[in-house]
Amino acid sequence: MIRGIHHVSLHARNYEEMLGFYTEVLGFEVATNISWKDNPLIDEIIGLKRSVARLAMLKTGNSYLELFDYSEPRSNGGEPLRPQDHGYTHICLDVIDIEAEYDRLTAAGMFFFRRPADFGNVKAVYGKDPEGNIIEIQETAPGNAMELGELKLICF
Repeated sequence: MIRGIHHVSLHARNYEEMLGFYTEVLGFEVATNISWKDNPLIDEIIGLKRSVARLAMLKTGNSYLELFDYSEPRSNGGEPLRPQDHGYTHICLDVIDIEAEYDRLTAAGMFFFRRPADFGNVKAVYGKDPEGNIIEIQETAPGNAMELGELKLICF
C-alpha cells in the first residue's frame, strides 16, 4: 500500500550553501544529519562501491527533502535538469500567500522566471535554488482537488 511521497532527494555541489538555503531561506527543519564511509550495506542498497557521503533529512509540512553530498564516488558534474528533460525536474512547495512568499524569496536571492501566475484553482511560479534546481511554489484555492489538506490515502 502506497501512502504518499515521503521525500525528494537532491545531490548538492555545495552542501553547506544548499543546507543554509533550504533551512534559513525556505524554513525547512533538519530532522537528521548522518554520514557514512565504506558501509557495505548502504553500498549494496544504493548500488555503489566504497561510497562516502553525508546527508541531511529536512522536514517541512508533511514531507521531507533529503540533501546529499557524495565525496566518493565523484560526480560527473553537469547542469541541473530543465523542465523538459527526462527524470526528476523540480520540487513543488505548497505556500500560503504566494505573492508575499515570492517577495520574501526574491529578497533572499532566489531567482524566479516571472511573478506568480493565477490559473484560477492554483497560483504558481518556478524559480531556482543556488545550484539551479527548479523549485515551484504554488498556492491552491480552497476546495481545489490538489489542496494539500485534501490528500487522500491511495490503496492499490
